[in-house]
Amino acid sequence: MPRVSLDDLDMRLIDLLAQDARISNRKIAGQLNVTEGTVRSRIKRLERDRLIRFTAVTSMTGLRNIRMAFIRVQAELSDIPEISKQLKELEMVGAILVTMGRFNLLVICHFGDLDDLHNLASDTILPMPGVHHVETAIAIKTLKASYKIARILD
Repeated sequence: MPRVSLDDLDMRLIDLLAQDARISNRKIAGQLNVTEGTVRSRIKRLERDRLIRFTAVTSMTGLRNIRMAFIRVQAELSDIPEISKQLKELEMVGAILVTMGRFNLLVICHFGDLDDLHNLASDTILPMPGVHHVETAIAIKTLKASYKIARILD
């Protein structure tokens, strides 16, 4: 996807939507001093160019017994595409990131029971061809989390 240049109006529009995605186009237009049609066309273009998406974000604090864990995976570089493909299919896996350093992959997952996390790390990921080592960390407290910026996939 080619890099798209956002102007000041785009950035202010995105900022308003990030604060409240349910804000009306009319209210946005009034705050930005533009027409409602301008707002509508800008939003349509931003969505088309996959720069914004409207979605519901679930707060983990409202979910009982759901915790977050990070599984760092040390694997053969040549096996990362296949490992990632298999990990994408797992319901517990929320994100997979290729990293630099001692570990090649960071797998972010949500789990309810420690046995589920143990099974994912030890019985599912570790036996995958090309995986040498896994290391798991459990998030015990969230000090800051921002969902204003995320990679839009599809």
